[in-house]
Amino acid sequence: MKQRLGPAGSLAKFFIRSKLTVLIVFASLVMGYFAVVSLPREEEPQIIVPMVDVFASMPGATAKEVEERVTNPMEKLLWEIPGVEYVYSTSSPGSSMVIVRFKVGQDEEKSIVRLQSKLLANYDRIPAGASPPLVKPRSIDDVPILALTFHGRHTDHFTLRRIAAEVETRIKRVNNVSLTGIIGGSRRVIRVLIDPARLAARNVSPETIPSLLAAANQETDAGSYPSPAGEVLVHAGSFLATADDVKNVVVGVYQGKPVYIRDVARVLDGPEEPSQYVFFGRGPAAEEGRGQRGVEPAVTLTVAKRKGENAVTVANGVLRQVETLKGSVIPSDVTVTVTRNYGETAKEKSNELLFHMLLAVLSVTLLVALTLGRRESGVVLLAIPVTLALTLFMFYLYGYTLNRITLFALIFSIGILVDDAIVVVENMVRHF
Repeated sequence: MKQRLGPAGSLAKFFIRSKLTVLIVFASLVMGYFAVVSLPREEEPQIIVPMVDVFASMPGATAKEVEERVTNPMEKLLWEIPGVEYVYSTSSPGSSMVIVRFKVGQDEEKSIVRLQSKLLANYDRIPAGASPPLVKPRSIDDVPILALTFHGRHTDHFTLRRIAAEVETRIKRVNNVSLTGIIGGSRRVIRVLIDPARLAARNVSPETIPSLLAAANQETDAGSYPSPAGEVLVHAGSFLATADDVKNVVVGVYQGKPVYIRDVARVLDGPEEPSQYVFFGRGPAAEEGRGQRGVEPAVTLTVAKRKGENAVTVANGVLRQVETLKGSVIPSDVTVTVTRNYGETAKEKSNELLFHMLLAVLSVTLLVALTLGRRESGVVLLAIPVTLALTLFMFYLYGYTLNRITLFALIFSIGILVDDAIVVVENMVRHF
């Protein structure tokens, strides 16, 4: 009596007799290789958890007043938005911060639009003295993938900050670079230190000086006039670029003569008051603290990538750009050290996984060849790579990336896949 095959047996019989099987296996391996080369690699997984920071200020109010008049009403509004899971708030003198976290899987753009629409529809409820809320979305892609530390023994924090700012401008041109930031250093500021005695002597009110400086620090379109060469645009005013420009601003008139800023105040052009310090050092000398030998002034430039992009490609593009700036924008006495490179670590981890996958396939194939036979080992040698190749290709089609979560999932599945292959081959040998 002829035994009737089930669905699995019929499917296996079709592929055993079909001449397309070899082509399907070859195509699967090619697609897997394409996926390995093309899949973006990064450290953090692309988990969609929309997160938004909402800031509001109320100058002069105490923390209790900010909480009662700004924070609590804002929290009640934000809880009304569909998909909100948590709302955290912080009230401090003169300012309020509310962090809104949506449920996992919520569409990020739609969540932000709903939040902004809710706030805009309730602008009439903003108390007197409070500013309109500032909305700043946050995502996992805001985490820097690359950190470059500029340091030099004979270069101060102010100069390093200016060098890093110029490099930041050039790095912004690299494809798929997102947020950049500078940690440490001192910005250039022009400070106006008013002398109350000289102000009183020239009958100038200190409240008028900020507005007069703001009015002088602008350039406006004054109109145009025709000429034989064409229409000529006329611009009036200019921006204040140097300390001398600020000193020559007129702030009043006394006894028929103009009163300049230099007459009532000191003008200083230089670094701002530092709020943070960054130092760079190696070895035991770096651990002994500031001022020890081996510790140098430093500034760190951080770089983040766009969503879904390959961290390896973005990091390498930034590093190549930095190399072209050495000797021109970056002086020879300033050293650039890579203090964080998630692109490099993501590449190392993914390559390590692929190596261990290959090692596992070869080990299992050798084991099956010694215990069951060469023909049976050939089945294992084909089944595992083809399955993994198709899995990686599906990763590529669905827009996944190779990160710590997907890598762990592949590592976990290797054991199951190897066990399945051995069990299937053993069952085939038993039936034959």
